[in-house]
This record gives sequence, structure tokens and C-alpha cells, in this order.
Amino acid sequence: MTRRLVIVVRADPVICGHSGEARNLAEAAITRGFDDVRIVTWPIERLEQAGLPLKPLDTVLPYSAGITVERPAPVGDYKVVDGRYIGGLVGRLVELFTDGVPTVAMSLYLSPHTTAVSDAVAVARRTGLPVDVVTIAEAVGSDITNVVRQCVTEGRFGAAAHVLEGYLASDVCVAVSQYTKDLVVDEAARLDAAHGTSYAARCAERIDISYPAIDASAFLHLDPEEIDERLAARGLARDGYVLSLSRLAHAKGIDDLIDGFAASGAGDKKLVIVGRGPEEQELREYAARSAASERILFLTDVDDAEKPFLFAGSFAYVLATKPRPEFIETFGITLAEKALAGGGPSVTTTTGGVGEAVGDTALIVDVDAPDQIAAAIDRILHMSPLERRDWEERARAYARQFDRSSVFEALFARVARLERIEHAA
Repeated sequence: MTRRLVIVVRADPVICGHSGEARNLAEAAITRGFDDVRIVTWPIERLEQAGLPLKPLDTVLPYSAGITVERPAPVGDYKVVDGRYIGGLVGRLVELFTDGVPTVAMSLYLSPHTTAVSDAVAVARRTGLPVDVVTIAEAVGSDITNVVRQCVTEGRFGAAAHVLEGYLASDVCVAVSQYTKDLVVDEAARLDAAHGTSYAARCAERIDISYPAIDASAFLHLDPEEIDERLAARGLARDGYVLSLSRLAHAKGIDDLIDGFAASGAGDKKLVIVGRGPEEQELREYAARSAASERILFLTDVDDAEKPFLFAGSFAYVLATKPRPEFIETFGITLAEKALAGGGPSVTTTTGGVGEAVGDTALIVDVDAPDQIAAAIDRILHMSPLERRDWEERARAYARQFDRSSVFEALFARVARLERIEHAA
């Protein structure tokens, strides 16, 4: 019998750790009995209109056989002021849920993906057609900071209730870190205090943790010769640069990294800033004013195939992420990827869920602290080869728990447990 997994997400070419997570869950599903995997996402033109940071289309890696990416077209014309793309998404999900194929539907991001899945399941069941769907909803931090918290702060009870009810209507509720779960519960408690609802208790009881899935095999056992070749093509050499790889946004602390790098003793090294994002031009201008401007390099065309080699060849990796109203790091996927690939130690903050991503295997600095970044880089400069190797090996051992096989098995054990309970009932 056909088994289907549907993943609803902002998928490639969006530059986002959770688009990579969706890819990894899809690939893991193909090796574990799912013969029809659909990633249901947004048309390219809509992603471009939204202003999201996107990879060049020709750098997006292909998916394995059995994985289909669907981008439902919008419904209606200009007279439909809003919701045309949501209408297309929900409509396609209804079709998938009513064709008789047993389906697990997973949504990453509560708004709008979980709400779209919840709406589609409700419609599908009202059609009278056969429906066999189990739903998984995964909350990430920006669901709360960018949607629920804003609604709570502005007193918009209905909008917050819509998001939370869709989440809690899912069969399996997970968050990408303990930090994210705590954030959901805290904001739900604020809603409860204002309106007499019971969302906090319901969320605390229902939500489990499912860390983002990473393809460890893409980062482990890299060929040393290929590392050197890849770096040479960029004019780089092993241990010759400090690396930053993230969206180019204020929340990532790249300005602090630029200042810290310039103040450090790493005068013989480059700073390589990889990514795209809304603050790219502003950060380029900031870097141009730095005392280290001639040693700062921006790369905006790095694809997923090249990324592991840049990690592996770096002298140090820095993610100086900081809390911002529009974004808080809920996990720190790139830190785990970097740990798997090797290279020098990582330097980061404990913003949000970052501590869960690195454990005790990274050098920790405060937010908004370029002087501490400089001191951390200097500390790495004075490490012996043995000490650097120890940091690398501990980080890799810690990050192995996030391999997509392990994450998939733990997540779908919850689905299997639910199905057993329902069958017994």
C-alpha cells in the first residue's frame, strides 16, 4: 500500500534552515517506507515578491526519486484582495487528503502552514470522501515572535487564538527546541491572563521537542584534497579565514563580528561572510568602513554542495546572533552543521535555543559584545593543535544527535504511538 508524507513549508530556494530541514525529513522518509513524498510550497514568483532571501535557482540540489515539489497556483484574480495563494495551497491539500492514500501531513511554521493544513483537514473530512490523515505541526521561534507575541501585545485575541487552535488541533505538536516550547507556553500564558483561556496548560502538555534534522553525511568524511580545491577556487586557504554563514540580517550580529574581527589579532586572516538577506547592502557598507575592510569578503552564491567545505576549512566560525523583536534564534542549525564538518572552534551567544545546538562545545560570548568576539578569536589563535582537535571532536560528537535519521525515527515514533492508541480505542 502506498504511504505518503506531505510536508508544507517555505522550501528551496528559500535560504532558511527549516527549508533544509524539510528536505532532510523528505529524504529520510524515502528510506523508511514512504514511497510518495510531497513538499507543498509556494510558487517562485510569490517567494520573490515576498522579498525572502533566495538561493540562485540553478544552485538548488535535486531531490531523490519519490520526492515531488508542488507549488500550487493561486486561486482567483485581482478581485481577491488577499488569500489567493493560501487558497491554492489549501485546495491542493484537500485533494491530497481525499484521494484515499494514507497520509502523514507535516507543517513547519504555524503561520500560515499549520493553519492551512488544519483548514484542509477540516474541509476534507466534510466532503464525505475517505480521509486517512495524521498531522504533525512544528513550531519555530518566529511563529511566536512574529505572530503570536505581536497579537498578544496588540490585544488581537482572535488572530492569536487562530494560530494556537490550529497548532493544538494537530495530532502531534512539536517545537524545534525547548526554548521554543517555553516561548510558546509563556506567550500563551499572557493570552490566558488577558482572556481567561487555558492555552498555556494545553501547550505545556501537548508539545514535544523535535530538533531540526540535518544530513550528517553531507558534512562528515570530507576529502581533504577537495576541501583545498574548493577553497582555492575562492582564493582561500585552510585555516586562513574566520567564517560567518547566515541570513544577512541585524539579528545575526554580523556588525558585531566585523568589529570583533577588526579588533582581534587575526591580522593574517580574512573574514568570509556568506549569505543573502535584507541588510546585505547595509552590511557591505559597514564592512567597507572597517579597519579590516580589505580582508572582508562577501559571498552570496554559495550553494549547499559547497557549504560543508567552507565550514571544514575555516579557522573559526562565528554566529553572534542576538534577540530582536522580529527574530530570535530558535536553535542554530548552521552551528550543528559546522560542528559536523570540522574546522576551527565556533564562537556564539546563548540567544534563544543556541545553547541546545552547541551544548558545551562552543566558545560563548555575550550579545552586542565585539570585544568578547575579538578575545575569543585571539583565544583560538593561541590554541595548540591538540586543543583545537579536542574542540572539533567534542563538537562533532555532540552534533551527531541531529542527524536526519535519528530525528526522523524519534518524530515518527510519536506518530506510530498515536496510531497504536487510536487502533486500540
